[in-house]
Amino acid sequence: MDKLDAMRMFVRVVESGSFSQAARDLNIGQSTVSKHVAALEGRLGTQLIARNTRNLAVTPAGQDFYEDVLRILQDLDFAEERAAMGQSAPSGLVRVTLSPAFGRMLVIPRLAEFRDAFPDVSIEMEVSGRHVDLIGEGMDVAIRIGRLSDSELVARRIGDMRMITLASAGYLARHGTPRTLAELRCHQRVSYVYQGDMIGWGFDVDGRQVTVDGSGAFRTNDAEHVRGAVLAGLGIAHAPSWLFADVLASGEVVRVLDQHAPPTFPINAVTAAGRRMPSRVRHFIEFVTAICAEEPELRTSDG
Repeated sequence: MDKLDAMRMFVRVVESGSFSQAARDLNIGQSTVSKHVAALEGRLGTQLIARNTRNLAVTPAGQDFYEDVLRILQDLDFAEERAAMGQSAPSGLVRVTLSPAFGRMLVIPRLAEFRDAFPDVSIEMEVSGRHVDLIGEGMDVAIRIGRLSDSELVARRIGDMRMITLASAGYLARHGTPRTLAELRCHQRVSYVYQGDMIGWGFDVDGRQVTVDGSGAFRTNDAEHVRGAVLAGLGIAHAPSWLFADVLASGEVVRVLDQHAPPTFPINAVTAAGRRMPSRVRHFIEFVTAICAEEPELRTSDG
């Protein structure tokens, strides 16, 4: 048994949560993956993965081994890339986590360009509104919006998300345009929910930060549903400007209360601290950075 192959199989089982999915990812038979992981456990003299007919769980020893092996494999990949610098193109898998709307509306439409430039690099996307544990779930990079506090993460600012308040032209024709925050509170609102909590709407009023309760007649935890609700005339929303760039330009949607300047949030490419970054991951981050730079509503303030 090749020790490195067995280690790579074990890592993929942990990250995919399934022997069958790991086998598909590696393009080998499931029995081969099971045999190699079992042989690895036998050589180590400890159980790494607890199995039953429905699912699997990584044991404490398996989690420790996974984290150690992951560092070893990443260091090996980095050493191979340095040795082959200028001789071979980046290859391998990039595992990225990002929000559904950002992925579908901004990254997926441009992904063919990345594949054309780096045909030997595969992309796996974990699409989620939650903050995925990069280290625990084996992710290479996360695209996150907002300020970060986790010291185990390294953030590179790749863009800015500008919040605006807006509604469809049809809604405003029927219900009027709010001129003040007091008037806003009397309107129907489309609210964004994050992990069960409604997000307040932030405004600048004479240099003070004021938050308006985000409660409304329609609530959702998905940004594209916010967009759909606004276009359907369900109410006023407080949302990222990039999400509505096309319909703002056409006049189908109209900005309101611009005098109160909602906040801007950084968009970061986040990686785990202390890990060497393979060139395939670095190129993917550059690719997403270019997307932000080319989209007027996502460019950094100093970009």
